[in-house]
Amino acid sequence: MIWKAQLNCSLGRKTVLVTGGAGFIGSHLIMLVAVRYPLWRIVNVDSLDYCSSLKNLKCLENTRTYTFIQGDICDRYFINHLFASENIDIVFHCAAQSHVENSFLYPSEFMHVNADGTNVLLQAAFEAGVEKFIYMSTDEVYGDSLDKEFDELSPKRPTNPYSTSKAAAENLVMSYWEKHKFPIIITRSSNVYGPRQYHEKVIPKFLLLLQQDQKCTIQGTGLQSRHFLYVEDITEALLMLMERGALGEIYNIGANFEIPIIQLARELVKVVKNASNDQLDDWLLFVEDRPVSDLRYPMVSDKMHRLGWKPKVSWKDGIRRTIKWYAENTSYWPVVTEKKQHRHLLTENHHLLHDAKTKDTFAQSAL
Repeated sequence: MIWKAQLNCSLGRKTVLVTGGAGFIGSHLIMLVAVRYPLWRIVNVDSLDYCSSLKNLKCLENTRTYTFIQGDICDRYFINHLFASENIDIVFHCAAQSHVENSFLYPSEFMHVNADGTNVLLQAAFEAGVEKFIYMSTDEVYGDSLDKEFDELSPKRPTNPYSTSKAAAENLVMSYWEKHKFPIIITRSSNVYGPRQYHEKVIPKFLLLLQQDQKCTIQGTGLQSRHFLYVEDITEALLMLMERGALGEIYNIGANFEIPIIQLARELVKVVKNASNDQLDDWLLFVEDRPVSDLRYPMVSDKMHRLGWKPKVSWKDGIRRTIKWYAENTSYWPVVTEKKQHRHLLTENHHLLHDAKTKDTFAQSAL
């Protein structure tokens, strides 16, 4: 197999595929690629599941270098046609089922999307000879640790269906490197937060509850802690790996800020509700814990640091920007009951997609 890296190394223009590009990290990544490489083509493939929204990329709708295609990465026929018709050079595989709590309810769906979908995408990308395939994994594949920090050689010990499916997908990605020297890079990142994140994740969830004058729901003791990385820092890391990352390697993309969930809730209460210290716990509601709850995922990111990347956005600045965005965009994500939530968002995405296609038709007819 002759990779496009050998054929197109002197070309200034590329076609980049981002899977899950209407989601949180994917949409921020697309915006950065569009700014950093204005002549490159960007193809966004997203199934428009409940936590994705075409609103995330509305500003790129009418640009000639950006194309949205609705589709399922598990659909082999669709993916094969995509690679046959779009001449893709670089793949950022961000699409995934990612909410840990849901993974306990629907483990087979997580394995299907995260592992089977990755396999379909890998096979098509391999046959098309793309020059780089970057797979977004998670720090959760390591399992938890109270003291020892994980590096990229640490064993994988996933403890929930989500991290198990991501670890399985990693194995598939790495097998293409080992067997074919297919040019892959795997990333494992800390928790990512920032504007436009769907409110099933802990920070937007707490902000939404507080906006509705409800208490923050703390699972278990709340002593489990997480490292939080601002979304701009993860997208910068991904582009740096695209430019400088060594093929066949795994890179930890770790945050330098860690906070227990109970302390996170108290900080948000203090800012959003302007509460005094003795009022903070009045806004906390302790609920049943997950079936398995990892305490922490400490990582070292020396390999990324050697490339020249370090987180730039401090927690103080990042959480301030995040709180401000959610305060100014209270209706961005519809507030509906959980049962109706997914159906409502899928319907909204359908209407947005129809509007985008209508605009596209008008634009083409005007040429």
